[in-house]
Amino acid sequence: MRLTARLMGASALCAAMAATSAAAVELEVTHWWTSGGEAAAVAKFAEALNATGTHTWVDGAIAGGGDTARPIMISRILGGDPMDAFQFNHGRQAEELIEAGLMLDLTDVAEANGWKDLVNPPDLLDACTYEGRIYCVPVNIHSWQWMWLSNKAYEDAGLPVPTNWQEFMDSADELQAAGKIPLALGGQPWQSAGAFQVMATAIAGTDAWLKVFRDKDSEAVMGPEFTQVFESAAQAREFTRGSNVQDWNQATNLVITDAAGGQIMGDWAQGEFALAGEVAGTDYSCLPGLGMSDVISTGGDAFYFPAQDDPEVTAAQKELAQLMISPEVQVSFNAAKGSLPVRGDVNLEAVNDCTRKGLDILASGNIIPATEQLLSPDTAQQVNDLMTEFWASSDMSAADAQQRFADIIASAD
Repeated sequence: MRLTARLMGASALCAAMAATSAAAVELEVTHWWTSGGEAAAVAKFAEALNATGTHTWVDGAIAGGGDTARPIMISRILGGDPMDAFQFNHGRQAEELIEAGLMLDLTDVAEANGWKDLVNPPDLLDACTYEGRIYCVPVNIHSWQWMWLSNKAYEDAGLPVPTNWQEFMDSADELQAAGKIPLALGGQPWQSAGAFQVMATAIAGTDAWLKVFRDKDSEAVMGPEFTQVFESAAQAREFTRGSNVQDWNQATNLVITDAAGGQIMGDWAQGEFALAGEVAGTDYSCLPGLGMSDVISTGGDAFYFPAQDDPEVTAAQKELAQLMISPEVQVSFNAAKGSLPVRGDVNLEAVNDCTRKGLDILASGNIIPATEQLLSPDTAQQVNDLMTEFWASSDMSAADAQQRFADIIASAD
């Protein structure tokens, strides 16, 4: 990827930031990016901050994903031992921390640097806004709505690579007979819930999906569109047997090593493919919306900054916030992460086939909010628990899961 000539050079940005800094500060940054591709991506933030020659990035990676990391982060903040910056998803995860007055207000930084004119789509900045004030910096656009396929796994089985979900399901028995795992799925709860939500968008359609997740319409859950989703999920879970992995990137590796035919996972999986030297369109294929619906969700990651008593730390926090959304860092970070930048003024001509598909869908406006923007953490956890139980065992019927899901949505906040 290259930037257009009109964008300032990285060295000029670093020099300007160093010149405005009052003192050198070590900033502890916590996040859950610990896979190979994720670590390569977050290193771009660290390199940019360290390159200022003033401040130092102190890495506070927490293994185990967001479900493990978020409670640890919150506990530290509430316990009076806050880090200087931390990663959450776009949405409602930090609401209570903001309400308690524990987060740094970034409105002055956002207004001075025109974030409202730069961030696309606007709802990403809206997700950082509480009562008119901005409390986080969005750093990427991640979409769950993807399926990743191993071209060689299908070649080994003498099968064509599927172009949609129905073709995938129709070929799953033959793929399994050839010794491949049709659908790789890790054991973390959010993976089960995410796979279901992608299927819901593709099979039920965006209108039905929005009725359920945005409007909290439990009657829509019991409608024919979602009945089809649950029945398809019950069929698909039989093709996940044999994955026997926990972490999402381990499931992605089953696709990379051609042991599995496919995986439903967000576009962050591209970071793992890139790290392994895999080429989109040659070694692997991608199906946005499971090849049935050209739509992506505009979720992703944002960084919050706990309020500190030291004005020099506060100044350094604000510098880091602006650095993360600067043009150069947006390109380098998102190129490594497999995500899309939140800025609309960077040149992305050299992206691979799969990223281009995502950009084209984003430009078309066929987008939906991420579930983190629609469900409270408590409701999201209930969905995670249900989906973990459903995908792990055939004892729960599709009809039973559908009714339990309807009950969760009926009481959702």
